[in-house]
Amino acid sequence: MMYDAAVIGAGPAGITAALYLVRSGMSVALIENGAPGGQILATAEIENYPGFPKSVKGWELADLFDAHLAEYPVVRVRGEVSAVEQAEGFFRLALTEGEPVEAKTVVVCTGAKHRDLGAPGEDEFRGRGVSYCAVCDGNFYRGRDVVVVGGGNSALEEALYLSRIVNKVYLVHRRDAFRGARVYEDKIRETNNIELVTKSVIDEICGGPAGMDSVIVRHVESGETRTIEAEGLFVYVGMLPVSAFLPGEVTKDAVGFILTDAEMCTSVPGIFAAGDVRSKRCRQVSSAVGDGATAATAALSYLEHLNA
Repeated sequence: MMYDAAVIGAGPAGITAALYLVRSGMSVALIENGAPGGQILATAEIENYPGFPKSVKGWELADLFDAHLAEYPVVRVRGEVSAVEQAEGFFRLALTEGEPVEAKTVVVCTGAKHRDLGAPGEDEFRGRGVSYCAVCDGNFYRGRDVVVVGGGNSALEEALYLSRIVNKVYLVHRRDAFRGARVYEDKIRETNNIELVTKSVIDEICGGPAGMDSVIVRHVESGETRTIEAEGLFVYVGMLPVSAFLPGEVTKDAVGFILTDAEMCTSVPGIFAAGDVRSKRCRQVSSAVGDGATAATAALSYLEHLNA
């Protein structure tokens, strides 16, 4: 079947794009390798999404997004896109498993994944102390000591979440000032069981057969090291875009985030990008929703000219 549009990714941007496209009468295939919702599934509380003044849990918002889309005839395709090939008047999306999907236009909403810390011991203790999702794994460390590394919103939000269920949180950041929102930083400083370990980096993750049991932290100015005994390490040191499957003609920045114009158009006509996979400053649920709506509108305009 030839679809009018293939939307890759079912996070806030992808669900919004699919919703706008299908409501405009387009045939839409929504391709997703995981559960609908994307990164918000790994977020405990979302406090800045309009319409929820008392906050909303990430999984609850994901369910609401998905339920809204479920009312429309969007074809759900389970799988991971391995390549996008341009043909005469359409695109062919190869999947790691199953038949390829063909569509006249493509909206890329694949988001980004957590960057590895790169410290010795990270691979050895991945899943045995090292985690990238406090909501997913925090309960394993209830009543214990853990370390969070990072200085952005994700690190601050997850440190606050963990502080409610663990004994103590050590928040390690290589700088003295945090990059996250001031409201989160203020809450961090008011929380008794969070210790700030600033101007410091993690040199090594240590442990044994039972899993991780400590980290070695080095002060970036003095060079002095200390050992922090903790059974869990939660890493939030940036994101990497999921964009390697795209053709080389799609222009990206130095890290791999997709470059678009204000209408979410990429350098390849017919391919649009929305959400965290884009090269941009703000990566929030609200901005992803806005991107998805804009990308769908631009894709509709492209289809109108294509079918004229």
